[in-house]
Amino acid sequence: MGKRLFCFVKLVNKRMIYADHAATTALSERALAAALPFFRENYGNASSAYSFGKQARKAVEWAREQVACAVGAHAAEIVFTAGGSEGNNTVLRGVVEAARQQGSKSVHIVVSAIEHPSILMACRALEQCGAAISYLPVSRAGRVSSASVIGALRTDTRLVSVMLANNEVGTVQPIAEIAEALAGRGIPFHTDAVQAVGHIPVDVRELGVTYLTASGHKFYGMKGAGFLYQKPGAELPALIAGGGQEHGLRAGTENTAGIVALGEALTESCECMADEAVRLHGLVSCTVQEIRENLPEIRVHGEGGGHLPGLVNIGVPGVRGESLVHLLDLKGICVSAASACNAGADVPSHVLLAMGYSEKEAMEALRISYGRETTGQDADDVVRAIVGAVGKIRGI
Repeated sequence: MGKRLFCFVKLVNKRMIYADHAATTALSERALAAALPFFRENYGNASSAYSFGKQARKAVEWAREQVACAVGAHAAEIVFTAGGSEGNNTVLRGVVEAARQQGSKSVHIVVSAIEHPSILMACRALEQCGAAISYLPVSRAGRVSSASVIGALRTDTRLVSVMLANNEVGTVQPIAEIAEALAGRGIPFHTDAVQAVGHIPVDVRELGVTYLTASGHKFYGMKGAGFLYQKPGAELPALIAGGGQEHGLRAGTENTAGIVALGEALTESCECMADEAVRLHGLVSCTVQEIRENLPEIRVHGEGGGHLPGLVNIGVPGVRGESLVHLLDLKGICVSAASACNAGADVPSHVLLAMGYSEKEAMEALRISYGRETTGQDADDVVRAIVGAVGKIRGI
């Protein structure tokens, strides 16, 4: 067979500005350095009994300690997964399976209407299998109230799942308040913290959650590695059956390099979190202010209350977000019009629809998300490119 050729996009005579960190992040130098030995040198199977495999096991367990320390957990409570979507499915499907194993005739789950597709699509699948799902409304700012959570509970409710921070608009939910409202009811509480871990302080004890899921590539780790926190006594049935790795919850040979990179990346992210949050909030604030000086009609989706640093979602009346994405791409600027998990689908954002925006307004959404390497000059260039692209579309 002939050789397959892979073509990679190379920007010629232009500097790429990456402003889509909510979609993914670059592997940090520190995480890369920690992971490299486990590709070719210490490549042993972490489940093997000999010393070569035990080197990999030691590295995996050290990463588990790093993750546990970062989120206020104990190492035994951390399960490594392939990422956020797998973790979310593990929780939702596991809770339903556990309830049925215990003889429950009906299973009810409560989730917010703005959850990540990995939650919503899992719920759709579970509905097809007989589970009942309640979808919580959100405010114009994209916030879930603890009162709405309590109001949705039933005698057969087996799980409440509300994301910690939204991936499209950046709204941070009152997870600790919801957990307090649920206290004493015996209902497990899950939060999808994929967009939050590594960017804002996350402590599972303070949040009061039963389960928490995260993904390494959102905080400068490798793709294909994530983790699940599960509270003691709330262990779930295995989603993937096999050799019994990860406390019997997640079978399969451990992705040692990815796990090591995840642990190091999370430790690094926590070390610079406070300073980065201040810097990124400043960049976003200046970006919005400068765009408004040129386009005073823009909307900022999800304004008010707690918000992720570095992320802003705007709408320009009469201008589709996808059109802006394509024009900015020609200038070497990477932004998005929706969640990367919905990219390519010409449908309005379910998040903005749930927040009360019209389909037309939802199609006008543009998400900008800055990261560690984003400079003030980058932000200025993003503003100029957006203003110029809007002018071009409007024929100005």
